[in-house]
Amino acid sequence: MKRRVAFASFVDENYLPGFLTLLRSLALSNPGVCEDFLVLHDELRPASVARIRALHPRVSFRRVNAAHYDTYAKGDQDNYLVRKAYFILDVFRIRDYDTVITLDTDMVVLGPIDELLTLRRGLGAVPQFFYGDTTRLLNSGLLVIQQEFLTDEFCARIDETGRSGAYELDKHDQGILNAVLDGDFLDLDAKYNFVKRRLSGDLPVPEDTAVLHFTGRHKPWQGGETGYAQAQERWAEYELTDAELHAAYLESEGELHRDLLIHYGTAHVRRTRDAGTARKVALAQIGRGDYQAAVDVLEQADLPVDEAWVHEVYGHALMSVSRYDEARAQLLLATAAPNRAATAFARLAQIAWVHGEDATARTYALEGLTVDPTHRASRLWHQRTTGVPQQQTGSPGDQLAHVAFYMDRQGNAGDKLLPESVRLAVGGAETGGRRWHSVHAHRLFDEAALERVNARRGLVIGGGGLFIPDTMPNGNSAWQWNVPDDLMRRIDVPVAVFAVGFNAFDGQSYRAERFRSSLRLLVEKSAFFGLRNHGSIEKVRAMLPAHLHDKVRFQPCPTTVTRQLVPGWQDPAAREDTILLNAAYDRAGLRFGHDYGFFLDQMAAAVRELGRLAEVKCVAHSLDDEKLAFDLRREHGISLPVIPMYDFDNPQILDLYARTKLVIGMRGHAGMIPFGCGTPVLSLISHPKMAYFLRDIERPEWGVSVHDRDLAARLVEKAGALLADHAASVADVHGRQQELWKITEANAAELRVLFGG
Repeated sequence: MKRRVAFASFVDENYLPGFLTLLRSLALSNPGVCEDFLVLHDELRPASVARIRALHPRVSFRRVNAAHYDTYAKGDQDNYLVRKAYFILDVFRIRDYDTVITLDTDMVVLGPIDELLTLRRGLGAVPQFFYGDTTRLLNSGLLVIQQEFLTDEFCARIDETGRSGAYELDKHDQGILNAVLDGDFLDLDAKYNFVKRRLSGDLPVPEDTAVLHFTGRHKPWQGGETGYAQAQERWAEYELTDAELHAAYLESEGELHRDLLIHYGTAHVRRTRDAGTARKVALAQIGRGDYQAAVDVLEQADLPVDEAWVHEVYGHALMSVSRYDEARAQLLLATAAPNRAATAFARLAQIAWVHGEDATARTYALEGLTVDPTHRASRLWHQRTTGVPQQQTGSPGDQLAHVAFYMDRQGNAGDKLLPESVRLAVGGAETGGRRWHSVHAHRLFDEAALERVNARRGLVIGGGGLFIPDTMPNGNSAWQWNVPDDLMRRIDVPVAVFAVGFNAFDGQSYRAERFRSSLRLLVEKSAFFGLRNHGSIEKVRAMLPAHLHDKVRFQPCPTTVTRQLVPGWQDPAAREDTILLNAAYDRAGLRFGHDYGFFLDQMAAAVRELGRLAEVKCVAHSLDDEKLAFDLRREHGISLPVIPMYDFDNPQILDLYARTKLVIGMRGHAGMIPFGCGTPVLSLISHPKMAYFLRDIERPEWGVSVHDRDLAARLVEKAGALLADHAASVADVHGRQQELWKITEANAAELRVLFGG
């Protein structure tokens, strides 16, 4: 899971003007940064809380308790500097984050602070600056605190020192912390806490200053102090109204953080009805899966007919909430502009395909390719609707209907294998159209589809992490099966949900009420409801009323028991001396946060060492996965062979994973498929589902977080251990797999009774 980073400040009413300026300066000088911001306070008025919330979308308030400092406050609790010195120590009582960065309310942020966000060890601070004073003390205005200091043990040391009185309030009011650390902290460059006194005599602020700290009793919002005019001018740059802040942020150069863009941009659109801003905000809302919010912000704007890009985004948002007719109208407007036409035609093709209109979809896709022959989405829709094979015609009474995500030829290799694996687990060796009627989850489930399903023996829903909001969004269910509630209610054959996963990333948005309603109806409708890991079970049960909890049960992903399912399976007589390495790049911001550079450096170090154990190859489940090989070559001069698994058919996928010695994978099925083939695995954990699977097989040690500070060393150590006695490692995989097979076998027997087969 993503490393959790937060800013923190102690704020009171007197210093509120400074804190508001700090927030504005942080947004404008670092427009791509928006971490959680913790406001420590002993009392703030509701109006003050509202003013703070208006400036930051991820702020939270924590009331600190003065009582436990009374014994060592030396009777001076009313002095702000003294109160801040004690209250800021409450930062060390935070347990929700891996890294906490403290900022004083008399600071302005003038430049990039990305380096602070990537620090991973120690307690970082700028040493105090006093002319002629060489005492090693930290300046407490800015601290970068890692998790090893956010502990009860460290807090106990702080309390013990405070109560003993064995400290002095130093010149920068952090005597207790300096006494505890005794100079043992990581030096940060002075530009990250550049104190005002260094500018005495109206000196200019150095250009590389990232954080300017207005130390001393005279604060800028109180009129400042003579001799610091140029510093005061830098402060004044950020004394803006909310409207001025919003406009300035939206004009910032570089990438804007999605949360800030939405927070400021929505208010700006409400005030100005500006179409350009509405488009940017809507794209950001679409990016985080909140499609209704994207529609809402565009509906507030004045959309000129000739602004093609706005209409294309509006059409995208509307189709994502299943307002298809309105979406078509917007997208047709967007086709008038050459720079947006190909994308608009591809979306029109998608809408037609969703409604089962393959000929119309093919026509739109061809229009998109006519505008831009290189347009990938148009090419994919054209391929999907050209030469579509007819389903084998078996007797409906002998068939099961199967709702799944049926992957395209060059799609994700793991998703390509899933429908067949589900069919092997539920129905045995016959996986073709004679026994199965395919229902693509992403196509609108309409009256005709309902009639076809009700003519079968039953309905199986499964084949991937269908509980995710954004792969093919719709407003009917808010998850992957595009099914309206009223049609789901009218399914009158037995329904089995089989090995579905809850695949939302941490922080990813659902249309909560729509999804919960659809989910509850599905659980009520199902005779069997099996999820593929206990983590998904916990997430789904939390969204259901208590009386439905027991219906949600464990059914492992059938790819994890492939050796038991594939007819005539033979374990390989010999394995290739290879390690297959996979990384995933979809939703990269949710996977890596600020740590992609760190991850790449660690992978380079790991690959060099792993190469001593076996030949390392990059295996790409999808086209995007090849980025790892590209980046390693560009940044580190490391060349890895790339295996384009997205081009493989199912037998080729299984054969490759069965013949290698070890797979190190980031995608869920880069772990589950090789495991199912009997191959040892290590997981690069960037999504909770990876940890869920390892927890279920009681081997959490087979995973390493992509944010682990010793990622390379731990990967090499674990890989070496698995390869040192490879036969024992394979036997361990077989043993773990056998436990999953027992569950799958029992569930399959229950389904045979349910479906009468």
